[in-house]
Amino acid sequence: MAKELSTDECLAQVPLFKDLSKKHLQRIASLATRLDLPAGRELTTEGAIGHEFLVVLDGEVDVLIGGKVIATRGPGEFFGEISLLNHQPRTATVVAKTPVVVEVIGQREFATMLDDEPEVKNTLMSAMAQRLAEIEDAQ
Repeated sequence: MAKELSTDECLAQVPLFKDLSKKHLQRIASLATRLDLPAGRELTTEGAIGHEFLVVLDGEVDVLIGGKVIATRGPGEFFGEISLLNHQPRTATVVAKTPVVVEVIGQREFATMLDDEPEVKNTLMSAMAQRLAEIEDAQ
């Protein structure tokens, strides 16, 4: 395998952040913590208070509502934004389907990121609206 990518290089490959400058990517990278987690690890719990936003760098996660898998998300995808943007409990449980590498951005850092990067905020708001509609359809 080639040299390990830096956090900002990894984030540059995530569609949410693809249009940001290296300087902006480095700022977001400084807000994030990388975790390597095993398959089966629960990353969020439906109904719990959300305190972080997560971006999948490697591996796959299952998104479950009421114990039923409604989506599988992989590298470049993210979750946790609904709880943080709407200040509401988690809408789904997310479980690592395979071993995963994720970047975790805490609630305070997430707010900083949105203040500093209005285009990211706009993209997240659109994604949230789409996901809330998907949840409505799944119920």
